[in-house]
Amino acid sequence: MNEKATFDRGRSQAATHPKFLSVWDIQAYYGESYIVQGVSFDIHEGEILALLGRNGAGKTSTLRTIARLDNPALRHGEIWLDHQPLHKMKAHEAAANGIALVPEDRRIIPGLTVEENLKLAQIAPPVGWSLERIYDLFPRLGERRRQEGVTLSGGEQQMLAIARALARDIKVLLLDEPYEGLAPVIVQEIAKTLNVIRDQGITTVIVEQNAVAALKLADRAVILDTGSVVYDGLAQEVLEDEALRQQYLAI
Repeated sequence: MNEKATFDRGRSQAATHPKFLSVWDIQAYYGESYIVQGVSFDIHEGEILALLGRNGAGKTSTLRTIARLDNPALRHGEIWLDHQPLHKMKAHEAAANGIALVPEDRRIIPGLTVEENLKLAQIAPPVGWSLERIYDLFPRLGERRRQEGVTLSGGEQQMLAIARALARDIKVLLLDEPYEGLAPVIVQEIAKTLNVIRDQGITTVIVEQNAVAALKLADRAVILDTGSVVYDGLAQEVLEDEALRQQYLAI
């Protein structure tokens, strides 16, 4: 396979549609460790993009850079969301402009109920979905609204973490390993939920070791290898290309 041709084909397809989130040549470091090595890709509004690669490829670091967290430190490149320069913003400013990161550990706040976790997210503007709308999408959370969040099952905690992001007025949902440790039936339930969220016009980037599940959900895929993009194109193409999956995803 010609890696350059594969990458360029995906980029040319992206160029035919309006860009919503543009990541251009971002280079980010943990101390002096060069982690994100010139990553570029575009995402369209309402699209689900699977950001894939082996462990250590730079996927989580790329998400954290887009969310403008201090680690890793962005030293070069630009990130634009709906014409706003995220690369010039701090994390709280990026959040106020519509970026929401759901980290791998979910970070449910101990001592607070499900509903208190959600209400806390709505203290400062911009406020997003109402509690009623959230409970309509996540009826299980509605049933457990008075239960302490950290006592929920793993799947329910993941739902709460996503719901807490929706409690803000967001444009882009960044998900880091949302399926980790979950039973296949729960993975399917969360995937259905993410499709509903897409139908609401929210753009999603999903980092996931369960690459097949992520690819079945996604519209497009970007594959990283040692901090650089080696594929940018349709998710279905990756599902159909066994050689590509073996080379970069080991599946």
